[in-house]
Amino acid sequence: MATAAEEALPKGRPAKARPVRPKLGRDDLIMRAFMVVIALYLVVALALPLYAMLSKSFSTFRFDLTAYEFQVSDEQGSFAVPPVSAAALNEELQAVPPENLATNGDGRLPATSFFPDFSFRSPVMYRIRATGDDASYLIGSERFAGSRWQEVDSNDFRRVMLRPVRDIGLANYATYFSTPSLFRSVENSLIISVISTVITVLLAFGFAYALNRSCMPFKGVFRLIAMAPILVPSLLPGIALVYLFGNQGMLKAFLLGESIYGPIGIVIGSVFFTFPHAMIIITTALAISDARLYEAAECLKASRWKTFWTVTVPGARYGLISAAFVVFNLVITDFGLPKVIGGQFNMLAVDIYKQVIGQQNFEMGAVVSVVLLFPAVLAFTVDRIVQKRQVAALSARSVPYQPKPKPRFDALAFVYCSLIAVFILGLLGVCQFAALIKFWPYDLSLSLKNYAFDLMDGGGWDSYYNSIRMAFLTAIFGTLVVFIGAYMVEKTRGFESGRSLFQLLAMLPMAIPGMVLGLAYIFFFNDPRNPLNALYGTLAILVVCTVTHFYTVSHLTAMTALKQMDREFESVAASLKQPFYKLFRVVTVPVCLPTILDISIYLFVNAMTTVSAVVFLYSPTTTLASVAVLNMDDAGDIAPAAAMGMMIFYTNAGARILHLIVSKGVLRRTQAWRFR
Repeated sequence: MATAAEEALPKGRPAKARPVRPKLGRDDLIMRAFMVVIALYLVVALALPLYAMLSKSFSTFRFDLTAYEFQVSDEQGSFAVPPVSAAALNEELQAVPPENLATNGDGRLPATSFFPDFSFRSPVMYRIRATGDDASYLIGSERFAGSRWQEVDSNDFRRVMLRPVRDIGLANYATYFSTPSLFRSVENSLIISVISTVITVLLAFGFAYALNRSCMPFKGVFRLIAMAPILVPSLLPGIALVYLFGNQGMLKAFLLGESIYGPIGIVIGSVFFTFPHAMIIITTALAISDARLYEAAECLKASRWKTFWTVTVPGARYGLISAAFVVFNLVITDFGLPKVIGGQFNMLAVDIYKQVIGQQNFEMGAVVSVVLLFPAVLAFTVDRIVQKRQVAALSARSVPYQPKPKPRFDALAFVYCSLIAVFILGLLGVCQFAALIKFWPYDLSLSLKNYAFDLMDGGGWDSYYNSIRMAFLTAIFGTLVVFIGAYMVEKTRGFESGRSLFQLLAMLPMAIPGMVLGLAYIFFFNDPRNPLNALYGTLAILVVCTVTHFYTVSHLTAMTALKQMDREFESVAASLKQPFYKLFRVVTVPVCLPTILDISIYLFVNAMTTVSAVVFLYSPTTTLASVAVLNMDDAGDIAPAAAMGMMIFYTNAGARILHLIVSKGVLRRTQAWRFR
């Protein structure tokens, strides 16, 4: 017999089944809570600082003289004279020109500017009040606002400072794009980035092709050498190029009168420090080639040249495109190299530094940061789109390509890789040589005096120890946050909207240049109204900034490892009524331990070498080795800067070796199942 609800439905139309939502258990709620906590970390450490920086870029500050009134007493202390506005006084005296009324957020204008006969010994009294809604002023360090009169004597009146009024608009951007010297940096950055990308990708492709398509000897050695630039800060190749081609360089004549300070030096240095990144990506793309395609080309009697263009290049095209965008992003956002060897050739990242450190113009620094965001975000977005369109290059029937010995080609590949290795080792060797000589080029005797960092203007040995401490903390806490966050995203049931939002937040740091993130931290954490203001100037904020800056690659690495684990593990644990954290501890962590170690060493090495993300955030007690290299170079202590750079290299190399040893031990103890 039909129910009343069924009779109410139109005939011929079946009742819609309501989706059955699985009942959330205790584990589901805890996992979602973990995900929310880490998402809040990313919001506080990334989204809110970027918002603060963006709002700063739209802020202009100007002294509104119509918003202040003064009243001066007679010698008996009577205020019989009517009040007068600061604007009227300025119109009469022309004390402050109109162009000087524009200022920044920290601008201050002495009230005594409008009283040319002022004397702090005068017996007269002064009154001041603000008539505008946003107007305020300082008496010493105390801030006042509103229309209530404040009365001070002559001695205190000299400490009265007018504060600027904030306006929201596009005035800063109009100023930026109408200033040729500033806007030229956009053109310079784009040109240098494109040239460096083309050269680096071509050289890296040739190197990767030689490693994957030849039978030349010492492939492992060449791979090891190619990875060396990752272990040094980007400032180091600039220092090496100064010793090679600078005004007193060993090979200055080879430049035929051209200067290394400028585009030439930036391009050469950019090729050096971006080469391993491009090589890794292209090597991966070439390593998955299907040997059957080459056999088919051989059967069709295609020439080697035609096979190269119809099989090899199309098969590696996604790797080439991805490598190009990665290199472009690294070059256009790099600060250290153009700062050391750029000379008068301005680039966007250096402009941010000049505006903030040199001119204390934080608003214009924010504008340059937003401008720098556009090409960086565009390159990142296009790269992600290209990767999504990539299809599987290997199928279950694919046959791995195994190169056959070809004496002539193998010899050519060996010579080519040797030249690249000489280029990389040569720059590192020059830095080490410079660090050991007494005084270039007049006294070439060996000495360790350049390692007396405590005698240099850069931070001393404390900077080096701070870097190691910060790198360890970044590796430990960063790995915990990243891996737990990736686990919650991958293994949490349902909650699609929350997981998608988390993924968006996790991918965002890769598109944010280090200089932009560091400047955003100033605006957000240095605000006295922010409850997190206590972090500013501490080692903790350097750790937070570094973890956030390198979050994306670590997150993707963890997600790749977690996706390889079958969801049956969770089903079995649920059937046995085991909590998720026990499964995480007993199964997930041991299986993914090699990946966890890879994430930790990645964070450690980058924490040791980063400059741009931390150059605005260190304090006198938290200077870092990479920043010390910059400061010593600025002070003219180039040899000690090279010595500190090589200390970073040896520390990272030692960490890599230790990581390799530990990883092998971990594989033997916990990953025996992989080799059965």
